Amino acid sequence: MPALTSQRLDDPLAAVRESTATMLEHRMPGHSLPQPFYNDARLFALDMQEIYAKEWLFAGHTCEIPAKGNYMTLQIGDGSVIIVRGDKGEIHAFHNTCRHRGSRLCTAERGKVAKLVCPYHQWTYDLDGRLLFAGTEMGADFDLSAHGLAPVAVRAAGGYIFINLGENPAPIDDFLVSLEHYYEPYDMDNVKVAAESNIIEQGNWKLVMENNRECYHCDASHPELLKTLSEFDDAEDPRASPQYKAFCQRKQTDWDNDGIPWQQARFGRRNRIARTPLLEGAVSMTLDGRAACNKLMGRMTSADMGTLRMLHLPNSWNHFCGDHGVSFRILPISAQETLVTTKWLVHKDAMEGVDYDIERLRYVWEATNAQDRRLVEENQRGVNSMAYRPGPYSPTYEFAVIDFVEWYRERMLANLGKETSHLHLAQG
Repeated sequence: MPALTSQRLDDPLAAVRESTATMLEHRMPGHSLPQPFYNDARLFALDMQEIYAKEWLFAGHTCEIPAKGNYMTLQIGDGSVIIVRGDKGEIHAFHNTCRHRGSRLCTAERGKVAKLVCPYHQWTYDLDGRLLFAGTEMGADFDLSAHGLAPVAVRAAGGYIFINLGENPAPIDDFLVSLEHYYEPYDMDNVKVAAESNIIEQGNWKLVMENNRECYHCDASHPELLKTLSEFDDAEDPRASPQYKAFCQRKQTDWDNDGIPWQQARFGRRNRIARTPLLEGAVSMTLDGRAACNKLMGRMTSADMGTLRMLHLPNSWNHFCGDHGVSFRILPISAQETLVTTKWLVHKDAMEGVDYDIERLRYVWEATNAQDRRLVEENQRGVNSMAYRPGPYSPTYEFAVIDFVEWYRERMLANLGKETSHLHLAQG
């Protein structure tokens, strides 16, 4: 079958590709992006083709499809993807489109099936994508083996599922090995999603990610979050005081004694994993700092494990304490709309109303999400102004935003086939 992401000869975005590359090659280092990157529909289409169709995306958690036939679906741009657990526990992913006339196979967000059956003409596929039945109407010479589902690259590690829609996905083995190491204490195959929220923010996906990558705004905007979370990333943060660094060292010694990994791991600008302390006296990201769930995750012997932060560009950030975890996933909808999905995870045997109160579990991040939504939407409205010009980032408070924008720039240029080695690097 033809390649799914190959560039057409009559590419309607040809001019946009050239103008986008030019803007990125000549953008001012350490500044926000030119306006079209945040609100232009054509450039959004390019984002979907060159970033979301070629980079590894966080899709969901392995605990969401625990048994044979369990599936979830994911909408990425105009296309849908099925992720399903196979006969021997393996995870498969396919484009959610029948090889007959293109109808979606799975219309629900999640479910369980024995086979994948198209609701239109009942073409039937095995869980590994092979076409098993197309009816006698297709003729005696019809070759079932030539009409299996179009596969999507999928990898799982540390309880996380990643997919890549590209033809030649870049390797991520180094990151996956580290992910297994850092999430081993949580026993991620034995957790469950206790709650989920889905918010559509009226803002470009890059504004959503930029907002997440800094805490410059936190003091004025996130009182609930700052009850337990330090605005510093870790002891290496240039703003960190000697007292905070000493506190970090004490907690790191405790974690070493418990065999809990904490050292910062980076994989270019794409991924970052690090365990950082919560504020002294706090053991979980709740309003009062006390544990949200009485049944701890995995092999944790204390809720006082700080927060394991995991970043995966372009679409996820995560916080895991000793008693519960919170994962975030963003999926672009349009140039100025982004779906933000938040999932709260606890031990699979934890009982709502006994081990945890669902409102208390959700409270801090529900409040923070609502505050961030307002910030992003006002940011978008301001960026849409004819007076908007790229503004300077703070090298101390917004260094992670600089990293994200530079990652985006590098990946977009590389996926457009442009050399980046001779181009400038953002300061900070």
